[in-house]
Amino acid sequence: MDFGPYLMLASLEGAVMAAVLALTAVGLSLVFGVMRVVNVAHGEFFMLGAVLAWWIASHVGGPPALGFVAALILAPLAVGALAALADITILRRVDYDPERTIVATIGILYILQQVTLMTYGPEARPVEPPFNSRLALPWLEWGDTGLQMYWPWGLSTTSYKLFVIVAAVVVLLGVWALMSRTRIGLLMRATQLDRDMALAFGIPVERVYATVFGLGGALAALGAVLIVPIQQAHYLMGGDPLLLSFIVVIIGGLGSLPGTVVAAILIGLSDGIISVFFSPMLAKIFATLLVALVLVFRPQGLFGVKPR
Repeated sequence: MDFGPYLMLASLEGAVMAAVLALTAVGLSLVFGVMRVVNVAHGEFFMLGAVLAWWIASHVGGPPALGFVAALILAPLAVGALAALADITILRRVDYDPERTIVATIGILYILQQVTLMTYGPEARPVEPPFNSRLALPWLEWGDTGLQMYWPWGLSTTSYKLFVIVAAVVVLLGVWALMSRTRIGLLMRATQLDRDMALAFGIPVERVYATVFGLGGALAALGAVLIVPIQQAHYLMGGDPLLLSFIVVIIGGLGSLPGTVVAAILIGLSDGIISVFFSPMLAKIFATLLVALVLVFRPQGLFGVKPR
């Protein structure tokens, strides 16, 4: 296979990662943007979504598509409800203090991880995709007679991977519509701008915080449900999504949803391409170096607003 088609294949793999990473990082960015809370347990919500997806799919009878659809609906709802409960019972009681919140979410991280280990076990388990047909990908190239299309041998992907990309785009557009076109989005933005003023105008800030924290957890779980047919559910799988989500949020700008999406695409594509052509370790080094450069030359992030 020539370099061009091989690069296209690596880019598609990176696009799948970017799609899932965008969902996970947008949840983290939303929580920080509205609540000013650094949620260290965000990766465990991702892990819990994958584990619940396996449990739901394995207990629902019928074709694989039925179990997957049930997991796609129920797992994010369950994780979102758990995240909202954690906000009400733990974060609210520490008054969202930045230092105590970090310690509290670290505690949530270990609790979720160890409970999952005791109930789910240390094994990695896959979820069968609802569809997984192989699709040959065409390649365009200039020839003697103009632009020609051909199908290089080995240049193919699966229908499910394309579905992951499309599903992530639809969900991200839904989050944008929620934030910019609905009343709850207006309340979130008002709380983000000035918590005290929002309280003065009668906005139920504590309810908004619980909703935002639950939504952040649900988005992480949704990303996990989408990726678990490609990867496998494991009780330690929350570490990498948490690290990459922090990298994406820092590069895009703390609390900036458009910046988070752009940074997720950048990190996801670069990770996929570098991992295919070189090594996954080099991809992580590149992401870390990019964070360092952003912190040095643009501390507020690519789309962040410089504090006055």
